[in-house]
Order: sequence, then structure tokens, then C-alpha cells
Amino acid sequence: MESLRDGMLVGMGNPLLDISAVVEKDLLSKYDMQPNNAILAEPKHMPIYQELIEKYQAEYIAGGSVQNSLRVAQWILRRPRTAVFFGCVGQDEYARILEERATANGVNVQYQRSSTNPTGTCAVLVTGTQRSLCANLAAANDFTPEHLQSAANQAYLQGAQFFYVSGFFFTVSFESALSVAKQAAASDRMFMMNLSAPFVPQFYKNNLEEIFPFVDVLFGNETEAVALAKEFNYGTEDLRAIGKRIAALPKENAKRKRVVIITQGSDPVLLIESGTETIREFPVQKLAPEEMVDTNGAGDAFVGGFLAQLLQGCSVDVCIKCGVWAAREIIQRSGCTFDGEPAFSATAN
Repeated sequence: MESLRDGMLVGMGNPLLDISAVVEKDLLSKYDMQPNNAILAEPKHMPIYQELIEKYQAEYIAGGSVQNSLRVAQWILRRPRTAVFFGCVGQDEYARILEERATANGVNVQYQRSSTNPTGTCAVLVTGTQRSLCANLAAANDFTPEHLQSAANQAYLQGAQFFYVSGFFFTVSFESALSVAKQAAASDRMFMMNLSAPFVPQFYKNNLEEIFPFVDVLFGNETEAVALAKEFNYGTEDLRAIGKRIAALPKENAKRKRVVIITQGSDPVLLIESGTETIREFPVQKLAPEEMVDTNGAGDAFVGGFLAQLLQGCSVDVCIKCGVWAAREIIQRSGCTFDGEPAFSATAN
């Protein structure tokens, strides 16, 4: 396993500035939103961003699922520029804030910049320890495959050993995600993907079917896994059975087993590997209710912790343990934020 270096990991996703606030449940009802869910903004949701700013103590936090995961990975690795991020922003103050904060966290951001739309935002409605996300992609929607064709960005793609893409990105540039997935499989490099939200299998089933043969590692939570099983007519809501079905799907690069990781909040993380009947569980130490601030970013942090250990050549066991540790750290803070030295220990966690 090579040592850490610049550009080892490339992520693609939707860079968003989170506008986060603690709200009453009535606000969710007003905008037809559900706790612990993620949706794309429709016209009826557009007033919510200004309402959070004007009526609540809203915080601005650098966000976007993949960018969050890379930020967490960089925090744990303590080596700047190990990860490169592609996504599209506007040419505005929000873009400046996003770039400043992601770069400060060590991520090498290579944004495409839209001249027609503002930087995307995500309303984060926190009710108790639950959160509901409503993303207005705006400029993030303007990402094009051409951005990856520049000599500099081609060099990043050719130099990376690991690739990570969110299902959220399918709404923007599935063509880019599929192209990178195929490149990874052809050169025996690792391609990882996150189901991201129930709406991805619900509305992008054909895209999933097309990209799955190139996916080496798939992340998802319990609601996303059940949504996928429903759309793919698996006839079950049993997470273990669903994980086995996904792991057994056809795979382009037979040199690598497919790894399926299903998180379940405070219940154990499930690990399913193709060609293996055993389904392994990794416990999650529960926090006391008073220790939990909000669950926004917990899934992103889990992937960030996983990636940090993967890049260092650690076993999948250690990767998952670090993912659990990172998620636990993040839900004790507001949004996907962190501070100080990471204190993960593979033996103590």
C-alpha cells in the first residue's frame, strides 16, 4: 500500500452551503417535510431559506454530502490535499465561504463556476436530535462533464487511487459519475458510492442499474436500502437479505469483492461482502440524549472516517470502526463540524 500523497482520493458531488437552524415541528409540516429525510427543493420550498435566516438563529456551514465526507477524512488524516473535490458553485459570496472553509479543512477543491446560477444551499431543519434537509442545488446543477476534461483535472483523475460519488450527484451529472466509475474499473482502482437518500432509488433506478457493475463499495442507511429493495422488487425489507442481493449483483472488475455497508443509526452497522455468506455486525455505542446535538452529517462523517482509514491501508474492520467513531463525534456538534485533534484509536474503539 502506498503512503499518503496528494490527490489520492477524488470525490464528486454537490457543494452546498448549509443554512442550519433549530426549528419547531410545525415548520416541517408547513413545508411538507419529514424528519430525518433529504429532498430536493420544489417551488413551494423556496421561501424556507429566507425564513430560516430571518426568523431563526441560522448558522452557515460548509456542506454538501461528498464535500463533508472529504472534510472529515482530511481532519482525521491531518495531511492536506490528500482529497480532491469536484462540484459546481456560483460566482458569489457563498462560493467564497465554501471554498475558504473546505480548503481550511484540507480539501483541494476544484470547483466549476457557474455564471448563470448562485451557489447551492441546503436548509437544515433541526427538531430535537433529528434533521430534515431540503437542497436547492442551483449552481450545483450546472456541473458538466467538460469540467473533467481539462488537463489539470484529467491529471487528478489519473492520479487518484480511490473515487467517491454520492447518489445525490445523479441528479446533476450521472454521465460524469459513470465515466469515472468505468475508468476506475478498467484500471483496477476503487470506486465507491453512497445511495444518499430514498429518492435516489425511487427516481434514478435506471442509473443505479447502469452504474452498479462498477461499484466496489456501496454505502447506505436502512431507509435507503429498503427504498432500493422496493424499487428493485426484492420482495423483502430485511436489511441482511437486501445487502446480500446488492453484493451479488454483476460486477465488472472481478478482482475486487463488492462491499455493501448499511448503517442503522444507533443499531449495528452491517457489512456484507460478495462471495461471503457471513454478514458481520459492528456495534454502535449509543450516546445519552443530552450528548446528541443533531444528526446532520452523521452519514457523511461515517464515510469520512471510513475513507481516512482506507487511504492508510487499514482493514475494512478498522475503516468501519473509524466511521462509527467519526459519526459519533459529529452528532455531538451542530452540523458537520469538528475541532481539535482527532482521537480515533483502532484498538480502543
